[in-house]
Amino acid sequence: MEKIIRERGLGNILDKVKAEERLSLDDGKRLYECDDILSLGYLANIVRNRKNGDNTYFIYNQHINYSNICTNLCKFCAFGCEKDSDLAYEMSVEDVKQKVRERLSEPISEVHMVGGIHPDLPFEYYIEILKGIKEVKPEIHIQAFTCVEIAHLAGLAGKSVAATLELLRAAGLGSLPGGGAEVFSTRIREITCEKKISGNEWLEISKIAHRQGLNTNATMLYGHIETIEERLEHLAALRETQDETNGFLAFIPLAFHPQNTKMSHISKTTGISDLKNIAVARLFLDNFPHIKAYWVMIGPKIAQLALSFGADDMDGTVKEEVITHMAGAETEQAIGSKTLVRLIKEAGRIPVERDTLYNNIEVFS
Repeated sequence: MEKIIRERGLGNILDKVKAEERLSLDDGKRLYECDDILSLGYLANIVRNRKNGDNTYFIYNQHINYSNICTNLCKFCAFGCEKDSDLAYEMSVEDVKQKVRERLSEPISEVHMVGGIHPDLPFEYYIEILKGIKEVKPEIHIQAFTCVEIAHLAGLAGKSVAATLELLRAAGLGSLPGGGAEVFSTRIREITCEKKISGNEWLEISKIAHRQGLNTNATMLYGHIETIEERLEHLAALRETQDETNGFLAFIPLAFHPQNTKMSHISKTTGISDLKNIAVARLFLDNFPHIKAYWVMIGPKIAQLALSFGADDMDGTVKEEVITHMAGAETEQAIGSKTLVRLIKEAGRIPVERDTLYNNIEVFS
């Protein structure tokens, strides 16, 4: 295989990967432009195995989307809507608590909670839903509120981001998810999500969280109107931030789903594109410990393949995903832990149930 890689003109990248040397933007561009997906997988698998061996992680988690009412109304989003829409909803604090109560019999270790930028809910609402979840299940880890939401909550509280995060942590917040990053390019954001915070603001909020000891994830929404160069600039910004803070747990490439969005004329991503984005991310983000293959967006079959293209995490049970399904996802809204174990074993890897911070709960060797 290495002979083929050198014949493809990627020999110097192979040498860098073996020597654990950092790849350049030019290296990243050559990887994206490479048509030999198996060579990319081979290269990414070197890094994947070096960092995580055969271990493939998953979590028993529950998703709660407290409201889809949103003032941003990004063009690539099918979830957010105006408050007078027939599709609009918002959960009360009691509604959120009931969602958690309904699954108390399951070994859920994480509640993953995000929502729209709601124009009317007060800051105290967000404090109360965190406290409410902890009241129902004190031991649960709450991963909630994207950096976009944190900026909004800081405005509601009339406090700095740092002070706002301290209040949220005191109420039960454990970590931040990686959503809202989209693509950091100013050009992309002006066209697709002009009301959303800038890429630099997203990165700065992540840094503030990391300095407080709050881990976060990072994402990139690919497969719409972004260029290869814009993808690489996004990855480079994440890599630089991780150099500074070392607070990112995982990177999650998110495949664009166009159905029911204002960008519905764009075709869905292909399996090759999905695998390529995972492989390039694993090779380029040398300081990220984990790369996720988010089965909700790319499907369980491509997620299985991704475990040989750099990914070492399949996310989790995701009880019950809403956002991607409103954009036409055809995957299940949840998947059983036994199914995840089977999918990982079929791919020749070792399933490891983890908690949010990647502490092992059970190894299915």
